[in-house]
Amino acid sequence: MKEQYDVVIVGSGLGGLVSAIILAKEGYSVCVLEKNNQYGGNLQTFVRDKTIFDTGIHYIGGLSEGENLYKYFKYLGIIDHLNLKKMDDNGFDIISFDDDENEYPHAQGYDNFVNQLGVFFPDEKENIEKYCDKIKVICESFPLYNLQWEGKYDNEILSLNAKETIDAFTENEKLKAVLAGSNFLYAGIPDKSPFYVHALSVNSYIQSSWRCINGGSQITKQLLKQLKKYGGEFYKYKEVVKFNVEENKVTSVEMKDGTRVSASYFISNIEPKTTLKMVGEEHFRKSFFSRVQSLEGVISAFSLYIVFKPETFKYINHNHYHFKKSSEVWTCHEYDEESWPKAFMASMNASKKQEEWAEGMTFITYMKYDDVAPWVNTFNTTAEESDRGESYEEFKARKVEKFLKEIEIKFPGIKECIQSIHTSTPLSYRDYIGGSNGNMYGYVKDASNPMKTLIPSKTKLDNLYLTGQSINMHGVLGVTIGAVVTCSEIVGKEYLVTKINQASE
Repeated sequence: MKEQYDVVIVGSGLGGLVSAIILAKEGYSVCVLEKNNQYGGNLQTFVRDKTIFDTGIHYIGGLSEGENLYKYFKYLGIIDHLNLKKMDDNGFDIISFDDDENEYPHAQGYDNFVNQLGVFFPDEKENIEKYCDKIKVICESFPLYNLQWEGKYDNEILSLNAKETIDAFTENEKLKAVLAGSNFLYAGIPDKSPFYVHALSVNSYIQSSWRCINGGSQITKQLLKQLKKYGGEFYKYKEVVKFNVEENKVTSVEMKDGTRVSASYFISNIEPKTTLKMVGEEHFRKSFFSRVQSLEGVISAFSLYIVFKPETFKYINHNHYHFKKSSEVWTCHEYDEESWPKAFMASMNASKKQEEWAEGMTFITYMKYDDVAPWVNTFNTTAEESDRGESYEEFKARKVEKFLKEIEIKFPGIKECIQSIHTSTPLSYRDYIGGSNGNMYGYVKDASNPMKTLIPSKTKLDNLYLTGQSINMHGVLGVTIGAVVTCSEIVGKEYLVTKINQASE
């Protein structure tokens, strides 16, 4: 590692790696510092019983030729090297409820989306079309989502509430629940979640939905290859603990092992609350520092990673969003010990070896950080392993049993197919991904106060920038666009978008 670079990037999540490639391609000397054993943040995978599981990437949208993420990945040089499997055209997501035997599909392609749901709601086809048209209109107003550098989204769009907007399309309560059924993608809150977050999230999946064969860490691998190609450097087990500031500029970062690295520009791909504290409260406006520290993190999750006995459970080429009650699609995060879990998402990895049989399956449900309060002072990562204690193991075992009961209702006989079960809690998300309180998607966005959760990628310090899921949008597409926003502050938006478009032609 040299002592001086043009750009130092703290954190190797998707936002950090995309920023690194963009700037390395432009001729900047770039260094990425990662504190953990694995690069990639939410792109990380892990192996249990020889079975690969994803930490955060369960499927990706917008990857068909000509679509937005395809173009971004083409520019980054990775699209032709990804091993992908297209999900079921007639239902990449299935929405279902304990109180209804139907399985409602979200299909790929807008006409197909309308037609497939129209089978279950024949009198509602026109309303479903209006819902689709509204999503397209909203998405068109975000320039970088469409690889345009000019355009604007106004406050009116940012202020639309997701639940209210969806509910306005139909009187049919079941259809309302079905249209909102994948709100796990952004941890929907009825009185807060904006409709633009819903629209930007679901639109790319309706365009096209894909699974990564053998996990999402292949994206990290390809990004690191490209970064190396353009002369970028990256180091793990390098935990940055402080940003040194002089005369409104960051001069260097200091690491836990005592080393320092200087640069002309610094990009933080770690949690904004943590970044501001590491820079020092005195270097920001009091109101800005307080606003960021007071932001509410999105709820966290409890996940089950099930390894199946060989050839016992068929591979399913779609996801399930399953709810106990169709009336609780927006309130699954409001639970008590008795009612948990109210809903779950079920997904599986596509495997290269196996087409017919599933090797493993992931089940995710909401879990509040408060549920793991007794163990918040324990930390466990691959870089620094430690045991959270027996009571924690008992807590997890109790939750596994309860969760499995619900899963068995939806997938009868699944218990018989299980070889082993592995878990993660909000503490796992906190320690491995670095999110405040283990949040899934950064901070809660609020349609009634859209500017409050807006964190600019350019900070008040002359050469410090932010990127990652808490800036702009979460998700693979959202974070990639966020990195483009961050880098355009350095190289210019019109110039960068033109280059991206040229690369994908």
